Amino acid sequence: MQSTSPASLPADRHIMRRDEVELKTGFKRSHIYNLMKAGQFPQCRRIGTRAVGWDSLEIEQWVQDRLSSGD
Repeated sequence: MQSTSPASLPADRHIMRRDEVELKTGFKRSHIYNLMKAGQFPQCRRIGTRAVGWDSLEIEQWVQDRLSSGD
């Protein structure tokens, strides 16, 4: 018995590194971290000793929310 169907897991979900987040949002590092600190941007997650990344679905949703709200 399969616990999750392939259709339930988005194929394009991945860990985004900061350079990809910068490209997707148009923001630079300091602005991204300022927004995170203010609770206005998805939080990064530690993926290694000195590496962090963001959930691509959270970033996509954040961008869509900004586009639909006109901010």
